[in-house]
Amino acid sequence: MIGELTASEIDRLLRSETVGRLGCSADGRVYIVPVTYVFEEGCVYGHSGIGRKIQMMRGNPHVCFEIDRVISQSNWQSVIAWGLYEELQGHEALAGLERLLVRLGPVIVGSAGLPTEGLSAPLVNLAHHILQHGVVYRIRLTERTGRFERVM
Repeated sequence: MIGELTASEIDRLLRSETVGRLGCSADGRVYIVPVTYVFEEGCVYGHSGIGRKIQMMRGNPHVCFEIDRVISQSNWQSVIAWGLYEELQGHEALAGLERLLVRLGPVIVGSAGLPTEGLSAPLVNLAHHILQHGVVYRIRLTERTGRFERVM
């Protein structure tokens, strides 16, 4: 059976995953790239060095974001969302980065024992490096759709 995910199922799937695909376009070219992310309050948060993806989103902030959970070819869920790219500055950049590091920090630094609140010393150092050499961004999702397939 193929069906549509409800709004709450879409939110739950977006919150549960950590890797999605970000699609952007500029100058007649389309670029799709996997990114790590955190989903909170209707927004996708991410960070990146300054490269093709950031340059394209600066030129055209309208983006597409996709995630999926595939258990088998007949048991999967997928979300496609559209939104607007924003680079975060100052306090907003720090807050966005904290969201990312608290959720993804154990994956990034390879330690499952990191605290869930606040940042440990290795994460503070990592945050400083990211803010010096890249950007923290938010994608405000404006439209979302979700599908699933399950064999009954």
